[in-house]
Amino acid sequence: MAVEFPALALILLFPAFGVVFNLFLGPRYGRGAVNVVGPGVMFAAFGVATWAFLTLLRMPLGSALSVHLWGWIEAGRFHSELGLRLDALSGVMVMIVTGVGALIHLYSVGYMAHDEDFARFFTYMNLFAFSMLILILANNLLMMFVGWEGVGLCSYLLIAFWYTNPQYAYNGRKAFVVNRIGDAGFLLGMFTIVATLGAHGVWTLDFVELRNNAALLGGAAATAAGVLLFIGATGKSAQIPLYVWLPDAMVGPTPVSALIHAATMVTAGVYMIARLGFIYTMAPSALDLVATIGAVTAVFAATIAIVQPDIKKVLAYSTISQLGYMFLGVGSGAYASGIFHVMTHAFFKGLLFLCAGSVIHALGGEQDMNKMGGLRRKLPITFWTMFIATLAIAAVPPFSGYFSKDLILEAAYDSGHSWLWFLGVITAGLTSFYMFRLIFMTFFGESRVDSEKQHHLHESPAVMTIPLIVLAILATVGGWVNLPDGLLWGNAFVRFLAPAVGAFRPIVEASPTSLSLVASIASALGIALAYLFYLRLPGIPMLLAWRLQDLYNLLLNKYYIDQLYNLIVTRPLFWVSNNVLNRAIDSFAIDGAADGAGLAVQTSGQIARRAETGNVQNYAFVYLLGALGIVAYYLYLVTH
Repeated sequence: MAVEFPALALILLFPAFGVVFNLFLGPRYGRGAVNVVGPGVMFAAFGVATWAFLTLLRMPLGSALSVHLWGWIEAGRFHSELGLRLDALSGVMVMIVTGVGALIHLYSVGYMAHDEDFARFFTYMNLFAFSMLILILANNLLMMFVGWEGVGLCSYLLIAFWYTNPQYAYNGRKAFVVNRIGDAGFLLGMFTIVATLGAHGVWTLDFVELRNNAALLGGAAATAAGVLLFIGATGKSAQIPLYVWLPDAMVGPTPVSALIHAATMVTAGVYMIARLGFIYTMAPSALDLVATIGAVTAVFAATIAIVQPDIKKVLAYSTISQLGYMFLGVGSGAYASGIFHVMTHAFFKGLLFLCAGSVIHALGGEQDMNKMGGLRRKLPITFWTMFIATLAIAAVPPFSGYFSKDLILEAAYDSGHSWLWFLGVITAGLTSFYMFRLIFMTFFGESRVDSEKQHHLHESPAVMTIPLIVLAILATVGGWVNLPDGLLWGNAFVRFLAPAVGAFRPIVEASPTSLSLVASIASALGIALAYLFYLRLPGIPMLLAWRLQDLYNLLLNKYYIDQLYNLIVTRPLFWVSNNVLNRAIDSFAIDGAADGAGLAVQTSGQIARRAETGNVQNYAFVYLLGALGIVAYYLYLVTH
């Protein structure tokens, strides 16, 4: 049942107003006005989203709110409209985007207080939120793609925000290009769906219509479309092989990192697969591919994170790893579990990035953890909130990450992916290790902060710490909405999402308690090792790095994947572009043809101009010769 709810449009209109105001009027009215409008429109959107979500909760399960904006594309028999739809799935996502997004915008007021380009920053931030809201509220796949491209554009604008630095500008372009590669897969997936359904007389990409006619796709087309769409997801959500842009995105302002990693862009791929779960359910091989890539990416990124010295790089690879968990969940057919981790991850990862920003803010831009230490007394609010977020991501009960991560691992095992479950357990141990390594190196031990910065250390202002406290509360209790089955309102979140994403169908029955115990032991071992290495015996990491130098360098240099891509992709493309496309085709063939035509005209002109002497006697003589020639011609005709 869908009920018209015109107020849904306000969720989009508020950030759109922020974009227009900050872009055109922000520089005129100054920082104060921008600091009010930039976060204010997000809190207003959150208010409307809360109203809509509460309205949805009062309706029967499986209901939705919708609004038709206007007609859009009519091409032959194909038609698509601009319309919004809020059901259980998009309702959860819109609460995350507007709620966590509003807190990040508020935090940005303090973090960007000394940046002169504040109006442009909040223009991009509001545009980012606007694009993500289009993506999740769209009632059809084509409109979703508009939002999909919008967040890709905004990521480029925000990653390269300080574009006067050539490296930052390059990293922004890298993110843009890598995402375009994935987006080509998304487009081909859409074309596959349209062509297949069109052959059966169904010419639409509306989600309700797609669900009702999914059986017409058939297994082969569903598999092809699922794989192609997943290629798009690997770009947007930074999975193997298109994950390489995300670590380099750390050059943008820290609130940008929090917005990209926690509330918006990188979760788009998980949301898309959950939204199209009815297609993936028809394509088991595509679903297996999603789960496999997710699990392998999770452990792959976690191994890189354990040696990174940059605090934001650790969190970047952590995000890639946690996204792998989400794809493991949806790839196991447990779409609700993947979305549950999207929600809890938004709380604790948004908090982790904002806390890292608070540390960087206090240290005047320093990001190397080797130059930190002993900060817990100087930055008490930052320390305690970051410690809570670390407990959450390490899946320590009763913090939020414990419930969502356990649900994913249980689903992976019950779906028959036992070896993928094992990779997930290993990742759980690695996650605890690298996150507590970050905590111990940053906040414990002796201070390694430069003496000049030591005297200026202070806690961040309230406009930055209030979002930290709110997110710390959510990171603590956010997972309680889906307690284990049989406990109070057990599995309430999964039951709420089931009408929108489908119910999970286990293949293997295992004891949830036993699986949870194994994962908890792995997490505890990771915490214990981090405590031993970085507090009790801090010389061990240096010794291991020296004894296992090759392995250490391999991890420190991220398996040399960037260098490999440069060798087998970038350099050959540049060679082909320069030597074949530029020199052979453009310069020799195209320019040669154009220049040759011009040269021919020039040469013929040079020959013709010799007849133009400017001497009247010459022209009279030529005229006489012509007249004599005509007379001779007629005399010849008469005599013959």
